Amino acid sequence: MQPTISIPQHWAYPGFALDQRTEQGTILGLYYYPSGTELAEQFDEGWRYVLMPKKNSDEISYLQEAQIQPLTPEELFHQINAEIDFYQQQISILNRQLTVLTKGANNG
Repeated sequence: MQPTISIPQHWAYPGFALDQRTEQGTILGLYYYPSGTELAEQFDEGWRYVLMPKKNSDEISYLQEAQIQPLTPEELFHQINAEIDFYQQQISILNRQLTVLTKGANNG
């Protein structure tokens, strides 16, 4: 079963999705300031996004929808390919370590 999120009909639909990669980072969370609330009056109504600018960082940023720029398809393609290359290198290193380990076990 796929997890689902229900958004009240009177709210605007969010422009970005969870785990979406953007120029500002990856979207980790989102929340909404509905009209007529104190937060909406103070900070404007609408969606707010929690982003992680760098994958291996504890830094988090909070941005309004208008402050976020999506990646172009080409940027997204290159970013994902770079991540695949990185993980393939990690797998190769781990496979070599396993080979050394199993050869050592067979010689002992």
